[in-house]
Amino acid sequence: MATVAEQLKRARESHGLTIQQVADATKMRADHVRALENGDYDVFVASVYIRGFVRSYARLVKIDTTEIMQTLEKELAQTEKFREPPSLSAPDRTFIDFAMLHLSRVNWRIALPLIAAAVVLGGAFWVQHAVRARLEQDPTRGLEPGLYRPVRPPPGNTLPLPSPSRAPAQR
Repeated sequence: MATVAEQLKRARESHGLTIQQVADATKMRADHVRALENGDYDVFVASVYIRGFVRSYARLVKIDTTEIMQTLEKELAQTEKFREPPSLSAPDRTFIDFAMLHLSRVNWRIALPLIAAAVVLGGAFWVQHAVRARLEQDPTRGLEPGLYRPVRPPPGNTLPLPSPSRAPAQR
């Protein structure tokens, strides 16, 4: 039995079409048409693309699509990359998925001003708390006990004091 690539190439040549004409008619890239005709399925990212391209190519060159799709499934089952169809169940969700889902639902036109107001109020509370703590702090904290020593001005800058021997006369 002929492979899918051989069937597609033979049908294209029998209709007298070039690779570029097939690419234009099916809206595929020319390198993808060449890859299908060579049986090089590793060029494609997923098997769904291969199935869709083969189906539209087969319709263009008037090949029985059910027969060629069965042959394609057998060929894809032999490849390692496209052996199993992709999983249809959702993968396990993590906390990041949960958080991103809920963050995407937030109305940011309302949330951002509320967040900004909360930050401003929190900053004002913190500043007020720091100022109050500074005012209630003991200004002599951290000073060691000391002895008072008055500064003596240099002589000549003061007025003479009366001596105790001369008492003022009583009247």
